[in-house]
Amino acid sequence: MIRLGAATLAAVGLAAIPAQVPARLGVTAKEFHLLLSRQVVKAGRVVIELDNFGQDVHDLRLRRIGGTRTYVLPATSAGSRAILEARLRAGRYRLWCSIADHRARGMVATLRVRK
Repeated sequence: MIRLGAATLAAVGLAAIPAQVPARLGVTAKEFHLLLSRQVVKAGRVVIELDNFGQDVHDLRLRRIGGTRTYVLPATSAGSRAILEARLRAGRYRLWCSIADHRARGMVATLRVRK
């Protein structure tokens, strides 16, 4: 077995500087609920994928509770998918569909983003 030190690895361009792989969050939309693939993700880059398995058009809004910035995934027709990559800070986030009265009818969810 050959052992290489950090200086040797850096010299050949293999320094152990891990690039952050984005967390992934799947959100399934169907009349009239949202289902998250996980309840907690790590802070940083997050890929959010909205899959519309319903019959109506749905979208997705995401805002940190107490925050002002709203992330938007566009209106997505039945059987379609929308993807957004965002950098999320630690905290609790409210997710909802903003189409018509869908939020009032139960299309809401909560996500925790941990440090």
